[in-house]
Amino acid sequence: MENPRIVFFGTPVFASGMLKVLIEDHYNVVLAVTQPDRPVGRKKIIQRTPVAALADENGIPVLQPQKLSAEADAILACEPDLIVTCAYGQFVPSKILNAPKYGALNVHPSLLPKYRGGAPIQRAIMNGDKKTGVCLMEMIKAMDAGRVYARVETEIGEDETGTELFERLEGISAKLLRDNLPLYLEGKLEGVPQNDEEAVLAPNIAREEELVHFADSDIDTLYNHIRGLIEEPCAYGMVNGKRFKFCKVRKQNCVPSEAPGTIAGFENHAMKIAANGGYLLVMEMQPEGRSRMNADAFANGAGRGLINAVFE
Repeated sequence: MENPRIVFFGTPVFASGMLKVLIEDHYNVVLAVTQPDRPVGRKKIIQRTPVAALADENGIPVLQPQKLSAEADAILACEPDLIVTCAYGQFVPSKILNAPKYGALNVHPSLLPKYRGGAPIQRAIMNGDKKTGVCLMEMIKAMDAGRVYARVETEIGEDETGTELFERLEGISAKLLRDNLPLYLEGKLEGVPQNDEEAVLAPNIAREEELVHFADSDIDTLYNHIRGLIEEPCAYGMVNGKRFKFCKVRKQNCVPSEAPGTIAGFENHAMKIAANGGYLLVMEMQPEGRSRMNADAFANGAGRGLINAVFE
């Protein structure tokens, strides 16, 4: 089998894991297309995307267009035989998708047709799903709607966070790509069409979803929502007019005596916040204007002064 010319599309750490597989398995990656470098952190220092950084290390040319359609001819000039994508962040025009003789593949971290979109990992946890997975799928013009060539399922841990699941699925995704790309190129995989009627969308997390309201949800829904957003973008509540991020949490199902949102106290290295049907136990937090800290450090500082305060 020939070694096809591959153009890789991807941006974050998760995607760089797929590029690493292509490099380690000696595929002929002729170009890496990734989002433009962005300012990171409080000091707004411009930082290379993880895919761009990995490509630089391995001598792979990098293209970072603001608008992908404007660079279609430059990409096609590389004469790709195959396109591989993972978490790129822009729609890839049909002009590009339809050009390679082996088509275009996408590594997507969900059990399609659930979830299609940019936040499938967070949404699975936020919705209380018990399992998720990864699909190797055909890239077509419609979002995450192509045929599925291979998939792997995995259970979601009861207390697993978005960050933890990201890390696990990256490893599962890399193995899925490594095991199945040779079979795909040999024509040994049959794509299974998705049932569009069963499609569930997973849009990117909106800013307003980062703010939680204790009075609006039961403890299980609240807990799933918060752990799904750990550590990025990180859910928060408002208490005494200030933002309070929840960085590490557990839950206790019971019947609290306090009203939802009330800070009931500190015990067993956690701050207890009453909710409908239980307590949210916050082991690590980041109060507004402060660094991340554990509950014991917070209690020894300003924390105990907030006992009986109520989250909005």
